[in-house]
Amino acid sequence: MDSAKQAKGPQSETVVVPIDLGERSYDIHIGRNLLSHIQDYVPMDLKGRTLFVLTDENVSNPHGGQVYEALKSVRPESVQLLALPAGEQTKSFANLERVVAWLLDHGVERDSVLFAVGGGVIGDLGGFAAATIMRGIAFVQVPTTLLAQVDSSVGGKTAINVPQGKNLVGAFYQPVSVVCDIETLKTLPRREVLAGYAETVKYGLINDPEFFIWLEKEGQKVCDLDPEPVSKAVEISCRKKAEIVKEDEKESGVRALLNLGHTFGHALEIAAGYDGRLLHGEAVAIGMVLAFHLSHRLGLCAEEEGSRVESHLTEIGLPTRINMIFPPLETDAKELMSYMKHDKKVSLGVLSYIVVNSIGKAHVMQGVSDEDVIEILQHSIDGT
Repeated sequence: MDSAKQAKGPQSETVVVPIDLGERSYDIHIGRNLLSHIQDYVPMDLKGRTLFVLTDENVSNPHGGQVYEALKSVRPESVQLLALPAGEQTKSFANLERVVAWLLDHGVERDSVLFAVGGGVIGDLGGFAAATIMRGIAFVQVPTTLLAQVDSSVGGKTAINVPQGKNLVGAFYQPVSVVCDIETLKTLPRREVLAGYAETVKYGLINDPEFFIWLEKEGQKVCDLDPEPVSKAVEISCRKKAEIVKEDEKESGVRALLNLGHTFGHALEIAAGYDGRLLHGEAVAIGMVLAFHLSHRLGLCAEEEGSRVESHLTEIGLPTRINMIFPPLETDAKELMSYMKHDKKVSLGVLSYIVVNSIGKAHVMQGVSDEDVIEILQHSIDGT
């Protein structure tokens, strides 16, 4: 990989993918058995600092505890751990307040470091807390899900959800390091792995058709957590996101392509009420298929392109139509459309869509009629 370099950790070889953002640059470390010596992947001396480990109740044992014990070996008297409830509902103002209070009650200082150990929920919430406390403290992303390793932990997007929509309150705030321990994926339920795989597929669909071809051949092995394929998938995903973030850190241009399927997906998540019936990656899988159907309806791409994407995601075991969500959503196409109009991609009252000309050729489009979008939503609801 041209943008990656090899490094030797104390226990395992790691791949290091740099994120080049000038003074805000940092490295993504990808390897095995990294958590037990996580201090070796932090670009600062931790002695003398107060350290905080934020995790959730599913991850606290073993991963959060493993990071906690590793840091205790460096600062035995100054490491704190907080485990929040698991799930998307944790990304809320109430839990942000809880995290901030925890940091303040335990002596947070400007040179403290927060370790966000978990999936995208903990990474987003922890990063936002780090961005705001003391006007910003250092934080380390320690993603323990496939979705977080290939997407949400990289690039500095932090946020919480509000009733009006997902990720509408947040900040761009870069971590000082990202540590992807592939071993943590072994503790995931199969459904969580598949949800993360959807975000992996996204990189092939937006600008790398060769990666999508590779995933068509190796995708089942990735989802089975076969060591070589899953490591390669994480590395390629991180490398591709690093390239995009370097070019467009705050999503004023090309970075918007990473939202392929997300405008649809976020609306579905709102309709589901974050109640567990629909994981983020599952919503994105349906959303990406909808994006291809919309592109075909607009005359931008051949129907076969969308069929190929839908076939692959179905073979992997991901939902591809709204009528596959169970229990069924109590919504309709017009209500979903209203949720989409609260999306972050609305600018000057106009909603932008990520559309495609083919697999690997995505672009941003405005001026799409609500009628076209409602039509393809209705077809997905009906399963036609």
